[in-house]
Amino acid sequence: MLGIGTLAKKVFGTPNDRKIKATKPLVDQITALEAEFAALSDADLIARTDTFRERHKAGETLDALLPEAFANCREAATRALGLHAYEVQLMGGIFLHQGNIAEMKTGEGKTLVATFPAYLNAIAGKGVHVVTVNDYLAKRDAEWMSKVYSALGMTTGVIVHDLDEASRKAAYASDITYGTNNEYGFDYLRDNMKSSLDDVLQKHHFFAIVDEVDSILIDEARTPLIISGPSQDRSDLYVAIDKLIPDLDDSHYEIDEKSRGVTFTDDGNEFLEQQLHARGVLDPEQSLYDPESTTVVHHVNQSLRAHKLFQKDKDYIVRAGAVVLIDEFTGRMMPGRRLSEGLHQAIEAKEGLQIQPENVTLASVTFQNFFRLYDKLAGMTGTAVTEAEEFDEIYKLGVVEVPTNKPIARIDEDDQVYRTQREKYEAMIVEIKKAHENGQPVLVGTTSIEKSELLSQMLEAEGLTHNVLNARQHEQEAQIVADAGRLGAITIATNMAGRGTDIQLGGNVDMQVMAALAADTEADPEALREAEEAKHADEKAKVIAAGGLYVIASERHESRRIDNQLRGRSGRQGDPGRTSFYLSLEDDLMRIFASERLEKVLKTLGMEDGEAIVHPWVNKSLERAQAKVEGRNFDMRKQVLKFDDVMNDQRKAIFAQRLEVMGAEDISEIVTDMRHQLIDDLVEQYMPPNAYADQWETEALYAKCIELLGIDEPVIEWAAEEGVDDEEIRDRLYKAADEFMAKKAVAFGPENIRNIEKQILLQTIDENWREHLLTLEHLRSVVGFRGYAQRDPLNEYKSEAFQLFESLLDGLREKVTKTLAQIRPLTEEEQQQMLAQMAQQRAALQAQADAAAAETAVASGTADPGPAEPASEAGAAPGFVEDDPSTWGSPGRNQLCPCGSGKKFKHCHGRLT
Repeated sequence: MLGIGTLAKKVFGTPNDRKIKATKPLVDQITALEAEFAALSDADLIARTDTFRERHKAGETLDALLPEAFANCREAATRALGLHAYEVQLMGGIFLHQGNIAEMKTGEGKTLVATFPAYLNAIAGKGVHVVTVNDYLAKRDAEWMSKVYSALGMTTGVIVHDLDEASRKAAYASDITYGTNNEYGFDYLRDNMKSSLDDVLQKHHFFAIVDEVDSILIDEARTPLIISGPSQDRSDLYVAIDKLIPDLDDSHYEIDEKSRGVTFTDDGNEFLEQQLHARGVLDPEQSLYDPESTTVVHHVNQSLRAHKLFQKDKDYIVRAGAVVLIDEFTGRMMPGRRLSEGLHQAIEAKEGLQIQPENVTLASVTFQNFFRLYDKLAGMTGTAVTEAEEFDEIYKLGVVEVPTNKPIARIDEDDQVYRTQREKYEAMIVEIKKAHENGQPVLVGTTSIEKSELLSQMLEAEGLTHNVLNARQHEQEAQIVADAGRLGAITIATNMAGRGTDIQLGGNVDMQVMAALAADTEADPEALREAEEAKHADEKAKVIAAGGLYVIASERHESRRIDNQLRGRSGRQGDPGRTSFYLSLEDDLMRIFASERLEKVLKTLGMEDGEAIVHPWVNKSLERAQAKVEGRNFDMRKQVLKFDDVMNDQRKAIFAQRLEVMGAEDISEIVTDMRHQLIDDLVEQYMPPNAYADQWETEALYAKCIELLGIDEPVIEWAAEEGVDDEEIRDRLYKAADEFMAKKAVAFGPENIRNIEKQILLQTIDENWREHLLTLEHLRSVVGFRGYAQRDPLNEYKSEAFQLFESLLDGLREKVTKTLAQIRPLTEEEQQQMLAQMAQQRAALQAQADAAAAETAVASGTADPGPAEPASEAGAAPGFVEDDPSTWGSPGRNQLCPCGSGKKFKHCHGRLT
């Protein structure tokens, strides 16, 4: 008998079915336009884009333009790439345009799908950002799809690591920009540290399409992007504490593998205190529990985490003398990414490497809050349904399963569970060998570099040729993945999530052609392609006959989604395939999270050595364990987001203020309001409204007026006058301060004083924001303890963070007013001294350059070092006049000074002293 839910689904269809059905009329409209657009010339396709832009400016919505725009884009892709989009790809594009996540299986052509909504939304002229997980995919997709956009009269840009500022600016000015999540996030933070609106790169956050959306918005959601600056060097402390950790025994600490936490026991604290005293790290009179010991305790805890929770070749590798983190979900290296709060330094000490100084946060944002800035967000992935609740709750994104173009023919075997890892690996080797002998390509999925290398050694011992893809071989990633579908190929891969390159049965023809051309540069490309395609067709037929790609996984991941991504590598576009998971009771997931009941059942069965249990119930039990872990991780991400939302509201307010200041020609009104508000605060503080005149603190007010406003007015005498109240004194101070600043404006010149006001305000906002971030970090680290007093840590954090933000704004008024009151133009004598110093510096720099050039020439034997040329003072910008600031242009504070000194403008002619 059918349940009510099952019966309803049969009659009405699932919600997903209804969404698919709703797009059918749109897809039919696009298909009906096919002949019309096929008849257009190349120039006509571009002309249509211009027409769409004009119609949109005239008020026609993007939704109304969708059928024609998609038909235009489909025709352009057919001509530029030879790829004619399937109906399911058009469906995927429609869902993306509507602001959904399109779940499309591996090999369904997601890269092409993104071009449809990207093109349609780029018509609005605000730029579309396509987000990928790594630089390789950003460059590949941008280069590949730019042919389509170019055929439509649109420009394409790409943002990758180490791109100079001018190239970044040009990329963001393009209609469609490809880049990685990290680069977009960091550019956003850098934009909010700029001092000129012209230098801001991300003018709009209009529409973003996130590829591998689950990897970026779920796996990396808790990772804050931080721009930081160096703080004091504490490398000696790290090294001294690191030497202590090996002396600890198991009774000194406890590890909680579920939460990845480690804490010292009472015995451990006592032992530590003795050792720290003995080694001179802690003052003999000082206890670990004293407030002064906070820094030492923090570093000891981080060192313990580095040793007990972070494993080399799993969580990080050592490369070129540096600790490089490994992404636990994709298995890729993350160069440039560092762990915060001294943990990275503790790992460097553990590995005996040079310890880099700790950093202080200058700007920070999480991916969750960065991507929520966009007016419209969409995403693509092969696996999102298991996280649909989180996508909806955090990002307001719906998840739609788009049907595959051809039915899936892959066979997914039940899991095989062994008692020990040794038995599991031995069974895997037997299975790999059997498949290899049949010519079936095998992809072996592992969860760490260490395990991939262990399997590699076992395969070598059996004499089986294979490729290994992990963080150590990331440069050969595309080639290894392209070859993974060849006849009899064996590939071991660490976390195949988001690799971006399809595993094609028989191998990747394009890669094979490129390799053949590289080997024989004289060969005819066309003839070579024909030969390679013929070989490929033959090889593909043999691979299909052998059963297609066989995916063998060495364990289950905490997340079902990662397992599904690995399964999805097999059976693309209706190809045959097979997947099987080999597990053991010693695997992390089984040991930590799987139910004890499962373990008892397996042990009760009394399995013999090398015997496995295979049953659908085992699969269900494991999936329940994974669902529990996913739920726990979701709760943790939600909690982090609640705390980050508090800072995010403040971040948006500060960044909006900065943009307003940068965009304003004249901020004298803002500065005057700040000055008047400060005077109001001072008068209210020292002459309270309800106080008698003899209770006024006029001497303190007089001192503050000199310190903060730069004015020496007879405040004490004013207060002694008959009939003078606080309002009268406030008005007199307004007038005196305004006159003082008006004289200063005349001395500097109207244009200069406006520029100075703007730069001082921006610098002060940045300084106060940095201090505020540090204070919030400290508050966040201790507010959890308020829970012991039955107070909600989140509410406490919100309340105190708001008070701190008000203090930030009060401090902003005071600092800006005080700084402006203290600046003055340089005297003639000071200008001459500065010019003399600059001339000396230029001469010294030129002498160094000449000496270096001569030394290089002598070393190479190409020149005879003659006497050095006299130091040149050339290099100033055309039209630059030393004493005429109007000839200096408008350089940014951090740009080179136009005088040619080689120094930054803020340290040279742009000094505010």
